[in-house]
Amino acid sequence: MPVDFTAIDFETANSSSASACSVGLVKVRDGRVVDTEYFLIRPPFPHDEFNEWNIRIHGIRPEMVADAPGWDVHLDAFRAFAGDDWLVAHNAGFDMGVIRAATEAFGLAVPEHAYLCSLQVARRTYSLDSYRLPVAAMAAGFEDFSHHNALADAEACAAIISHAARRHDVDDLAALAKITGVRVGALGAATVRADPAAHGPMALQ
Repeated sequence: MPVDFTAIDFETANSSSASACSVGLVKVRDGRVVDTEYFLIRPPFPHDEFNEWNIRIHGIRPEMVADAPGWDVHLDAFRAFAGDDWLVAHNAGFDMGVIRAATEAFGLAVPEHAYLCSLQVARRTYSLDSYRLPVAAMAAGFEDFSHHNALADAEACAAIISHAARRHDVDDLAALAKITGVRVGALGAATVRADPAAHGPMALQ
């Protein structure tokens, strides 16, 4: 069924939610990918130290983002890309927390979006041994992608939501949230505090 949304995924330099070092964006219209964006991001001081564990996960090193714009610059591009879309992310509490913390680190207004967690949708759509992004994406027919590349992960997340909407025979994310019993989150001025029990740790990505 046709659904419209923007899928998003961040990678971070360290455990700080303000340390975004890359972001992938995928625009979906009528259940199909129509546009994508990928940006490297220079994390702001004092959130700019790269943890070796994070580097091993995503492969982004400090020198790779040394000349990249900060999130304060990329925020305008994000706003233009996402518009008024609902956002979706796998383990969405993490990615929405990055948007919030990275934006507030520059003293800027946090963008307002409803959002849905594809991890939670997958748990109520498929019967799997694991609901990590690569496993859930495979159930949606999206395989062999570069996990922890922000754009590839956003594309995988988009595939899960689009496939779940078809499987549940719904044509918008509000209906998908209702039929799966997944709570709709809100980012920005109308933010609903994320339930840690619902979203889980970053490791679930």
